[in-house]
Amino acid sequence: QVQLLESGGGSVQAGGSLTLSCVPSGITTRLLAIGWARQVPGKERELIAMMVLGGNTHYADSVTGRFTLSRDDTDGTVRLQMNSLQPEDTATYYCNAKALYYSTDGYWGQGTQVTVSS
Repeated sequence: QVQLLESGGGSVQAGGSLTLSCVPSGITTRLLAIGWARQVPGKERELIAMMVLGGNTHYADSVTGRFTLSRDDTDGTVRLQMNSLQPEDTATYYCNAKALYYSTDGYWGQGTQVTVSS
């Protein structure tokens, strides 16, 4: 099992920045990829950034150039730096990790709210 602990959500004005953190714990040696998704009520969850461990990082078109995903190799913490935030970025953000011997959907954190006001 893998647990994902998220932090860093909050409220910000348009044009501002926030950083979300995700700390994985448990059997992290089985992790294949880790990243973030977001969801707005009434819409499907959208994967916005995913880092393949030992490989590339992929971003959704909606965040490319504004969001940056990074990982601290010392403890596995993953951070999503979000710049130039816009009201349409308002959503609940979820950390997501893909792992060996587990559902392709992966593990999910509890979610953290990001609200961007105009």
